[in-house]
Amino acid sequence: MSTFRDLKVYQKAFKLAMNIFNISKSFPDEEKYGLIIQIRKSSRSVCSSIAEAYRKRKYPAHFVSKTTDADMENSETQVWLDFALACKYIDRKLYQDLKASSEEIGKMLNHMSENPESYK
Repeated sequence: MSTFRDLKVYQKAFKLAMNIFNISKSFPDEEKYGLIIQIRKSSRSVCSSIAEAYRKRKYPAHFVSKTTDADMENSETQVWLDFALACKYIDRKLYQDLKASSEEIGKMLNHMSENPESYK
């Protein structure tokens, strides 16, 4: 691995964030300063926290802290997806696909947090 961009978890998180960005373009204008900004911010924060964790990988406590930050942001993204479904901005199939992707990312982040020595 030469950069954080080579991590599969980063690639999956980036893809999810971009999917959310594109999907949220169709949300109503009244959500511009609510759901849209929140779901975009949390999904992007997963990526930035992974990048920060990668740079701190020589320091296990910092690495774990940043990977758990990424996991926290990933969980927040799931909450916003719940709202998007409840408000009928996305259909159940799309929700399930996005949620499954987020859950996979969460499992990968959990592995990183529990095995920091594997990422030195």
